[in-house]
Amino acid sequence: MTLGMTLKIVFRPRASGVKNVPRRGPVILASNHLSFSDHFFGPLPVPRKVIFLAKSEYFTGRGLKGLISKVFFTGVGQIPIDRGGGAASEQAIRTGLRVLAAGHVLGIYPEGTRSPDGRLYRGKTGVARLAIESGAPVVPCAMIDTFQFLPPGTLRPNMRFRPGVRFGEPLDFSRYRGREADGPLLRTITDEIMQAIAALSGQEYVDIDARRAKAELASGHDGASGHDGASSDHEGHEGHEGGRSIGPE
Repeated sequence: MTLGMTLKIVFRPRASGVKNVPRRGPVILASNHLSFSDHFFGPLPVPRKVIFLAKSEYFTGRGLKGLISKVFFTGVGQIPIDRGGGAASEQAIRTGLRVLAAGHVLGIYPEGTRSPDGRLYRGKTGVARLAIESGAPVVPCAMIDTFQFLPPGTLRPNMRFRPGVRFGEPLDFSRYRGREADGPLLRTITDEIMQAIAALSGQEYVDIDARRAKAELASGHDGASGHDGASSDHEGHEGHEGGRSIGPE
């Protein structure tokens, strides 16, 4: 209550399409990821608590800083998970399914990390697994101007920009429930979700992994200038990269 009111008064965030978020029952909120501020302004207008799966490091720090981090992320509804691959990745999916089975709203960033340049990158297929196995509707969500408001690596908000969020109409994938969630099906569903997010956000879509784009930009080479069909996607357990596509980075 205190944080939400402060954010509304100080930053005057915009929101549209909130009525598209079901008021009861399990919901997957699938969003683009432009800024650390997304974790605040995305869930803010939703009249239900949004639960994210966050990297465990936010909960295991030492000293006063570690305690503040743990209390804060617990208070805003985040659940710690191991970011490692393999069994830890599968555990992240299972944890997400338990959240949905309890009838809650699960927030997920299908790109798996923040965009390095404001463009929309290929989604990981964990969101599709969650949709198929839970039967929950997927509400596409687009953060607006948060990249300019609080760019990655900065701490001071740019008050010339008002952060915003748009919610699209729910996507129903229940017709696939009970089918084998193979790679092609997971990719088809994930791409449909990413297209819905792109339509809401107006971002340029780049069909490569966001982490690869980050690495290439850091090395001075922009390999994200277009489609790269040869990029490995590891359909299946790669869909959440140890939960990092579900929680904040």
